This record gives sequence, C-alpha cells and structure tokens, in this order.
Amino acid sequence: MATTLAVAAPSLASPGDGTEEWSVAGTTSASSADPDVPPGKTESSKIKHLSNQPKNGALRNTGSDIAFQGKYAFVGNYDGFTVYDLSDPENPEQVVQVRCPGGQNDISVYENILILSTDASRSNDSCKSKPLPETKKAAWEGIKVWDISNPRKPKYVQSVETDCGSHTHSLAPSKNKRDLYVYVSSYFPAKAFPDCQPPHDKISIVKVPLSSPESARVVSTPNLFPGGGYKGDPDGEGWATSGCHDITTYAKYDLAAGACMGDGILMDIKDRERPRVIDRVRDTENFAFWHSATFNNDATKVVFTDELGGGGLATCTDEYAPELGANGIYDIKREAYGKKDLVFRSYYKIPRINTENENCVAHNGSLIPVPGKDVMVQSWYQGGVSVFDFTDSRNPRELAWFDRGEGVSNGGTWSTYYYNGYAYSNDLDIGFDTFEIADSIDGKAEKVRLPSLNPQMQESFGR
Repeated sequence: MATTLAVAAPSLASPGDGTEEWSVAGTTSASSADPDVPPGKTESSKIKHLSNQPKNGALRNTGSDIAFQGKYAFVGNYDGFTVYDLSDPENPEQVVQVRCPGGQNDISVYENILILSTDASRSNDSCKSKPLPETKKAAWEGIKVWDISNPRKPKYVQSVETDCGSHTHSLAPSKNKRDLYVYVSSYFPAKAFPDCQPPHDKISIVKVPLSSPESARVVSTPNLFPGGGYKGDPDGEGWATSGCHDITTYAKYDLAAGACMGDGILMDIKDRERPRVIDRVRDTENFAFWHSATFNNDATKVVFTDELGGGGLATCTDEYAPELGANGIYDIKREAYGKKDLVFRSYYKIPRINTENENCVAHNGSLIPVPGKDVMVQSWYQGGVSVFDFTDSRNPRELAWFDRGEGVSNGGTWSTYYYNGYAYSNDLDIGFDTFEIADSIDGKAEKVRLPSLNPQMQESFGR
C-alpha cells in the first residue's frame, strides 16, 4: 500500500522493421497544417503503451524527472517525489509519496543517497516551507539530501543552499567512491536577488561524503565563463548565458557536457572539484536555449537539446523549421595531445505535425543500450515520445514513436528513460507511463541489466 510522508527539516532531484502489431499510426495528413494525430486520439508506431499510474494523493502538481535504482523508480513532482516498485515493470506499484514542495524537484539517486533540487524561492529548507520572494535575504533555494537505504521510507538528512538555487543537478562520484559530487546548475540572476547576483557564470559543486551525508557542503563555485558567455540575440530569440540549465557527467571518461542557455560546453572533470571547460560551441542561427545533453555510450558524440520557448511553444507545427526546437548532434573529435573538439553534424526533430495548441520541443531522454548502435528515447512534451538512431551522426532517423493528440494531456511528457527492458515516462499532467518498444529495435538492449540509472550521470553499458 502506498503511503505519504511529510518530513520535517533536519536540525541543521537493432533498428529494424516492425510487424503489423507494432504499427498503429494514423494515415498521412492531407495538409501539412493538419496534425498527424487528431485531437483526443492516441497513436503510436513500434511502441506499446502498457500502463499509466495517475497523479494522486498529495502530489498533483507538475511531474518532472525520474531516477532508478534496483527495482525502484523515483519520480519527481513539483510537490515532492513518488517511489514506484517495478517488480512488475508492466504495472508499477506506488509504494510511497513524499510531500516536499519546491519545484522542480529534479531528482537523482546514488547508493543510499537521493538528491532533490529546489529552484523555487522558499521560506526555509523544510518540507513545510512556503513560497517567499527571491528579493528576501531569508529565502532559501538549493539541494536536499535524503537517505534511501530503505527506499520505502526516505529520510531527509541535510540541505545545502546554493547561489540562485538548483534548477537541475548532476552527480559525479569521486574516484575512490567515498564522496559524491553534485554539480548544481542554476540561472536567471538579478540585482534585486540577494542570493543570486549577476554575473552568474558559474555552477556550485556540493560534496556529499557517503559515510556522513549530513556533512554535505559547497566546496567550489567554478566560473565556467571567465570572459562571459553568449550575450544574447538583440531580437530576443537566443538566450544570453547566465549560468547552466543542465550538465551531464560521464565519470568513466572524466567528461561532462553542459547546456548553458546560450552556450554548449564540454568539460574535463578529472578533478571533480575543479572542472575545466575544454570546448565551447554556439548556434546563433537555430538554437535558442541550450537545455540538456546526452553522450553516446563511448563518449564520441553529444546530443544537445534546444528548448525553444521554454517548453511552452508549439514548435512542431509547419510554422517552425525542422532545425528549430530540435536536437543538435555533435561529434567529439579527438585531436593531437588529447584535445577534444565538439563538431556539429546534424539536427533531429520529430517529423510529425502537431496542432498549434500542443507545446512541443526537444526535452529529456536517455540511451537505449543497443550494442554497436547509438539509439535514444526522448520526451517531446505534447509531441510525445520518440525513439531515434544517431549512429550516423549526420543522418539521424526516427525508429518508433508514441503521441497523445491535443486534449489528452495538458503539458505532455517531461522525461522518458529506458531502464532494464522498458521505457518509463513522467507526464506533466497525467502521471507515470510504462512502454514496451518493439524487439526489432531494443531486442538486444533487453539483455542489458543496470543496477541504477541517472540519465544526467551516464555510466557505460558496454559494447
């Protein structure tokens, strides 16, 4: 039986052809302006929708990110997080809700530690806090550290306040596995905000000793843009850089990729407390807001997403070109003396037309561990779920998709990740979904068993 916890503050987030059963897509639109999936309908190709766990109880706000460990999924919500038991992956069981308001509640897990991001100005660091204007010095934003040694009974251990709060975060274990480093991304400084002063060209790095998580603290605030980031588009179509939206780490290769509003960066994180930017790219023609990043398995490519319109625009209509609100695919080119450069190769955007009332843009996804290929599943808000192959980084192609038409979900899917044979998705509006992808696409991937998954802390699944 699911329970709800309200926790007080401590004392001190191979491609191939399918068969007919996998293809339930509608006919081609008569006009490019007509939606491929009619309002009120749900259609798909090579993806089966297995179950939906509706939002309920104390957590009815916007659904956000997901992390996995063992048989559990930890699912973020602006009001807290929910833990699902995946013993029956086709019909997950809700086992506990933790109410702890403070959007976005971006969520990650590592061993017995769960991290939540708070990027909403609150009256204090407790789970009973109230909204408080950013202009107040007493306002609190940052990360919250939880003990999940018993996933069914999470315990709030410690909080760490960070400049400008924590919109998202990424994990990087120390090489000796004794400490967990949390790379905190935040942005939107203002002179009126006492704890978020411009310029904000940095990230905050929190060190969490695994043996004493109550000792978590900020250990460095490296400036990633000492000369300043992108200044922005005078027409207002491209965001100026004032921090990072999201960072993805890949500890095996001592690399991290940052999506930093107006800039995409590649970092060397060999020294976890002192990351070093080794390359920076911009796309002033087609990218508006560098949102997130995903490495391929051998760290020779990065998929950056552009969240044009902040997730609120209908960019999947015929009004917007296929390069807008899309993924940008970059190769990581190895040069002499170990130098690494990001080299643009192509864009990928879902090929379906949505209505002008459906918010649709590239958002959160993860790799599907298909040996020898680069395959990714990804959320596109009301554009639905897309599976695409970018093994040939110059010619990405869609392999499968799932799409709820206008009016079925108010907001669409935030995150879709592949974990141990299934794809799981968190819908902003209607809850937690489970999908099965056609064996012709993920048959070999189904044999890969991971002990955990944090898509913003990538780990190798082998080849």
